Amino acid sequence: MSKTNDEEHGGTRDEGPVDDQAQFSALLEDSAEDLYEHAPCGYLSTQLDGRIAKVNTTLLDWLGYQHRDLVGRKHFSDLLTVGGRLYHETHFAPMLRMQGEISGIALELKAADGTRLPVLVTSTVKTGSDGQPLLIRTTIFDARDRRAYETELLRARQEADRERDRLQVLATTLQKTLLPPTLVDVPGLDVSAYYHLASADEVGGDFYDLFPLASGTWGLFLGDVCGKGAAAAAVTSLARYTLRAAAVYDPDPAAVLSNLNTVLNHEYHGSDPRFCTVVFGLLIPEHLHGGFHITLASGGHPPALLMRADGTADFLPTPGGQLIGVLPNAHIATTTVHLAPGDTLLLHTDGLTEAHTNAAAGSGDRYGDDAFLDFGRALAPTTASDTITAVRGLLDTFGTGVDDDTAVLAVHVPRPPSDEHQ
Repeated sequence: MSKTNDEEHGGTRDEGPVDDQAQFSALLEDSAEDLYEHAPCGYLSTQLDGRIAKVNTTLLDWLGYQHRDLVGRKHFSDLLTVGGRLYHETHFAPMLRMQGEISGIALELKAADGTRLPVLVTSTVKTGSDGQPLLIRTTIFDARDRRAYETELLRARQEADRERDRLQVLATTLQKTLLPPTLVDVPGLDVSAYYHLASADEVGGDFYDLFPLASGTWGLFLGDVCGKGAAAAAVTSLARYTLRAAAVYDPDPAAVLSNLNTVLNHEYHGSDPRFCTVVFGLLIPEHLHGGFHITLASGGHPPALLMRADGTADFLPTPGGQLIGVLPNAHIATTTVHLAPGDTLLLHTDGLTEAHTNAAAGSGDRYGDDAFLDFGRALAPTTASDTITAVRGLLDTFGTGVDDDTAVLAVHVPRPPSDEHQ
């Protein structure tokens, strides 16, 4: 009988795999003591009073000690910093006695050279067959990389907080430049305004102003630019100064808004269109009958609220007015009204009527135009300052339900002194 190929070579086909398996088995048969001594973590066994009974080489290397320096001579707490010893005595040890195990505790160990080693400690009480505690086994993980990560994370967070504070200051400063520091004094008219910031982190797009024009007339406007942040602030600045310049050139309210529409549509007609809603008013004193004749032009803006001296209140509708800046030729809606002594006119942005009456309600429970009209009817007759005070109180009741900036501007014709006493 002929010999097989394997026999000719003095072996079997399985000889290679057998050798590999033998080598692998040899690796697994490392002594338990060697595994203990050179584990990737520190091991420590102590008596119940904390005296060190056994420690592995890994922990000794980390701390720079020899066996004879620690075993039977020091307690586990002796390896801790002052703060660590205090925590060990007041929290760590009592919890370990009560629960039999405590894990993942961040502490710092003192090395032989005085340096500190941040670690994560897990301790377990080993009990005998009768359930009585015998010793404490402690596993210690090197937390230097984790501590470095946490330190870097804290530094990054502190830097982010500082950056946020800087942005808030910048946003607040920029917001102030977009609003008049004080409203001008108009003879025969009381005025008051308020700006409610929904977020201190971003510049809002609401704006208002009141300024003199030629021949004893006055212009006022209030608007709301879409969006927030620097882009909205740029549009707000452009709108505010365009309105002022256009009113000087031609104070007709419809012409003023048409001019603004042309500017915005030309500047922002590309891939990033910007638009706003605006109401512009021309105030002309009526010396014969008293009060003011007001012409309002609106480009998609919420209607003004007129509160009469007789206690009635209603909106001044401007239907059909289109958003400013969207179309090359926007339709501008106008209305006129006589503001008699005792009357108050309130302009507002939609942050007020679109506020959530219940902040926890999410997208529902908007305040709405009907509730705002009821608010005006309950308030009339009133003054400019009382109106703004009431609106501020109303916004405060919404709390975080106000998710958009809100600007309000009130103008009031005072009654003659003789009428005030009647």
